[in-house]
Amino acid sequence: MNAAQLFVKCLENEGVEYIFGVPGEENAHFLMALEASSIRFILCRHEQGAAFIADTYGRLTGKPGVCLGTLGPGATNLVTGVADANMDRSPVVVITGQADSRRLHKESHQNMDVVDMFRPITKWNQSVINPLNIPEVVRKAFKLAMMEKPGACHIELPDDIAALPVDNQPVAVQQPRRPVPDDKTVDATVALIRAARRPVVLAGNGAIRTRASRQLRIFAETTGIGVLSTFMGKGAVSRHAPQSLFTIGLQSKDYGWLALEEADLVITLGYDLVEYHPGLWNRPDDGHHHDRKLIHIDFLPAEVDDAYRIDVEIVGDLAHTLWMINERLKDEVLQFDFKHQAALRVELLNDFAEHSQDDTEGLIRPQKVLWDVRNVLGPHDILLSDVGAHKMWIARYYQCDEPNTCLISNGFCSMGFALPGAIGAKLVHPDRKVMAICGDGAFLMNVQELETAKRIGTPIVVMVWEDQEYGLIRWKQDNQFGKHTDLHFDNPDFVRLAESFGCVGMRVDNARDLAPALDEAFKQTVPVLVTVPIDYRENEKLTRRLGNIVCPI
Repeated sequence: MNAAQLFVKCLENEGVEYIFGVPGEENAHFLMALEASSIRFILCRHEQGAAFIADTYGRLTGKPGVCLGTLGPGATNLVTGVADANMDRSPVVVITGQADSRRLHKESHQNMDVVDMFRPITKWNQSVINPLNIPEVVRKAFKLAMMEKPGACHIELPDDIAALPVDNQPVAVQQPRRPVPDDKTVDATVALIRAARRPVVLAGNGAIRTRASRQLRIFAETTGIGVLSTFMGKGAVSRHAPQSLFTIGLQSKDYGWLALEEADLVITLGYDLVEYHPGLWNRPDDGHHHDRKLIHIDFLPAEVDDAYRIDVEIVGDLAHTLWMINERLKDEVLQFDFKHQAALRVELLNDFAEHSQDDTEGLIRPQKVLWDVRNVLGPHDILLSDVGAHKMWIARYYQCDEPNTCLISNGFCSMGFALPGAIGAKLVHPDRKVMAICGDGAFLMNVQELETAKRIGTPIVVMVWEDQEYGLIRWKQDNQFGKHTDLHFDNPDFVRLAESFGCVGMRVDNARDLAPALDEAFKQTVPVLVTVPIDYRENEKLTRRLGNIVCPI
């Protein structure tokens, strides 16, 4: 066999089901080898879309999603999606072609250093310089992509190397066991929990991986301690659990922020500083900063940060760590004061329902849209949020029953994520409803993947919140400067646009018509695009409210 065939054989050995990408001349040998394999190559319409699909596949399966591009512009088009996966902690393996290795040392057509380009946005990357090394390179890329914290790895295969004859076999796949913490550190943690009066948990992205959610739910039920989640930690505990304090991260004073302000002990679990900086909730001027204790529990040591001064740090497998804590606390009656947490939960539940019966016409409030979306989606169905003003509303108002049922790009915050991401989610879970919510700005960044969704038979529902401007930037500029720059743009007729792709297009102008339209959308066998004129006058109202929220106790 040639090196490309060995490469594909190694990918089969890793259990790869799909490769998402756009072909080029310099990966022709690889694609020919792929054609004869068990792996399904899904042709995408842009490399960025391919990377986002792989990103979502990795988030939902825990196994690396694989995306492919050629050299030069194919590789550069992958960059944003790969960076998103890496910073949002999704396991992804990126494969790029490259020019003949005999001309890489000199100025030549489309020749650039792709390995160096990917280095800052991957955990590890390597160009194949000897075909005998392919089994080691592939195994290492997949192993590192899956290790905590998960992320992206990149392999480059030059055109002439791919064609060389080779006699070698894949390296056997072995999944290493994650280390567990020592008893002394766990005992110190339990001692701090016992001594606390108003503890709270801040669950991050790591809390929805590797069985951690199950043990966290046991911990919350056993102790009664309330759980806040970051945007990417949604569903770590069920929204229906009395311990759920919902989501934090709007960088404003919200009810969840008050729970942290009142706490004398904060237990961070799988907390990732790329999402929500501790300086926003652990400020020296919040009144309790010096008295509040911090426990950091994660797969890796914490980032060093002046606003994140830790009293006890537990490094090890999250699920096992929580199990060790649960075993120590299971027969104890702990004396905590949760009056403020219970009151905050009531306030938020009332807040979520305030506009549930809206009957507005012409424009629909974000709160009403998300109330209806939550009702039409079941506990295991999947919502993907793109990046824009709508993400802020989804983060606050859309709460989850299970982990990985609301996917938000919040480490890298990349626009264009949700539409291609929904394709990946539907491939992983074809039996579930999958919906993407996009702003009209983000939607058009990867609109071409509607054709991919239609062609490969993934009947997703994509909702566009239309305001004809970059609404999040306006929101932030207005807050900071009292005015905004020119952020307006025009849109196509989204209904006709959807129909031109062979999809179903809907426009819903009145609040009362939204729930029936969503029910109808999920009955279709092709992708559906639902356009909603959104009432973003609510942005400024929310800003004013968050600035004036006080503890109800």
